[in-house]
Amino acid sequence: MDQQLINKVVQQVADELKIKPEEKAAEAGTPCSSLGVTEFVGTSVGDTIGLVIASVDPMLVDVMKLGKYRSIGIIGGRTGAGPQIMAVDDAVKATNTEVITIELPRDTKGGAGHGDLIYIGAEDVSDARRAVEIALASLPKYFGDVYGNDAGHLEFQYSARASQCLEKAFGSPLGKAFGMTCAGPAAIGTVLADVAVKAANVDVVAYSSPGNGGTSFSNEVILIFTGDSGAVRQAVRAARAVGLKLLGALGSEPKSTTHPYI
Repeated sequence: MDQQLINKVVQQVADELKIKPEEKAAEAGTPCSSLGVTEFVGTSVGDTIGLVIASVDPMLVDVMKLGKYRSIGIIGGRTGAGPQIMAVDDAVKATNTEVITIELPRDTKGGAGHGDLIYIGAEDVSDARRAVEIALASLPKYFGDVYGNDAGHLEFQYSARASQCLEKAFGSPLGKAFGMTCAGPAAIGTVLADVAVKAANVDVVAYSSPGNGGTSFSNEVILIFTGDSGAVRQAVRAARAVGLKLLGALGSEPKSTTHPYI
């Protein structure tokens, strides 16, 4: 396992968020050596756990739809599927792995949105473990533009270059800029979608509402869009400015989960 790569990713995330590495490690959660369970890799924000299975039992390979893979990494969280998907997208860019499946359960510990379950396939278990480690290290960054109060939540994501996980989860074009707006209650999310497409020259990839688009009937509206990287970032920022005001009208000032990055 290339520990130097892991350390580089952790440092890069810490630099982007302008926080100290020791603070970053504290946010990332439990170290992999503390449980004495070989499948355990670590934990991170959003009640997220990272696990690996070196060789899935043959009785489960077909029912889990793993295809050719026997070694898998697992990312599972109770809150915020978008950040986990973004973090795994980083992980597969940096490792010899492939996203097998992404599921978005109706969860969020009683909130308006989703949890997540992501399987990452690898020929070698060391690659699966490395991908999980990178995802856990990246996760606090992508929770930076998740905001919440007692009334609901907002989520905004941006990537200059979408990879395999964003394509599989949202249909975002590979190698193109990726933008996402999301809000619960869904009424706010509807307005944010309109604000985003009016703010810049972007192309809509997907629109999801409570009854349509694979949201598991969560009380959210999600918009996925692409375009020039500058335009996509501008659209996300415009929607964020409006979303913070609208959600704040329902309760206290919405607060970032970690540190905003967009």
